[in-house]
Amino acid sequence: MAVKAAAKKEIVRSSTPTYWAEACAHLAKKDRVMKRLIPQFGDACLESRGDAFVTLARSIVGQQISVKAAQSVWNRFEILPKRMTPASVLKLKVDDMRAAGLSARKVEYLVDLALHFSSGQIHVGQWDEMEDEAIIAELVAIRGIGRWTAEMFLMFHLMRPDVLPLDDVGLINGISLNYFSGEPVSRSDAREVAAAWHPWRSVATWYMWRSLEPIPVAY
Repeated sequence: MAVKAAAKKEIVRSSTPTYWAEACAHLAKKDRVMKRLIPQFGDACLESRGDAFVTLARSIVGQQISVKAAQSVWNRFEILPKRMTPASVLKLKVDDMRAAGLSARKVEYLVDLALHFSSGQIHVGQWDEMEDEAIIAELVAIRGIGRWTAEMFLMFHLMRPDVLPLDDVGLINGISLNYFSGEPVSRSDAREVAAAWHPWRSVATWYMWRSLEPIPVAY
C-alpha cells in the first residue's frame, strides 16, 4: 500500500501572487502595524497549490479534525481513484471511501462536490472574470462548503487580493493582538481596521495570521 501511495502521490505545484510586492508597499505606507509586521517575514508570501477540485476536496476532508488527522485521511483517500478528478470520485464505492476514514457525511459532501464539477453547475472556466461574491455563491451551494471555505478558496486558489474573511478566528485574533492590545474585537472593529488595507485585504489578513503563527499555511 505504501508503494502504491508513493507512486500515486499528488503532484503539487505552488505559485505566488504577482501583486505581493505592490500590496506590501501599499500596506506599509497606509498602516503602522503592517509597516512593522511585513519586514519580519522576509520573502514569505501566500501560496496556492493543487487544482480547484482537489483544493475543495481537501477542505472537506479536513473539516473538524486536526491537520495531522486530515492529512492521514487524505493520504488514504487519494490513492482510491487513478486520478483525483470529479469523474473518478463518482465511480468510487462508498464502503471504500468510508474505509479510508471518511465519515458518511463527508462522503456525501465529496460526492456532491464531484457532481457540481462534472455537471457544469459551477463555472470554473469563468471564475477569472467573475466577482468574488458570485464565486462564493456558487461554492456555498455545494454541500459541506460554507462562506469561510469559499473565502479561503478565493485567497489561496484564485489568489484574489481583497478578501476579508470576517468569520476567520485567526484574523480576528490577529487584529485583537496587533490593534487592540488583546482586547475583544467585534466584526465592525475588524472592518474599520481593514478599511486601510483595501484593496489588499487578503495580503493583510495573511500577515495577521503570521503574527500569530509564523509558519505559513497553504491550502
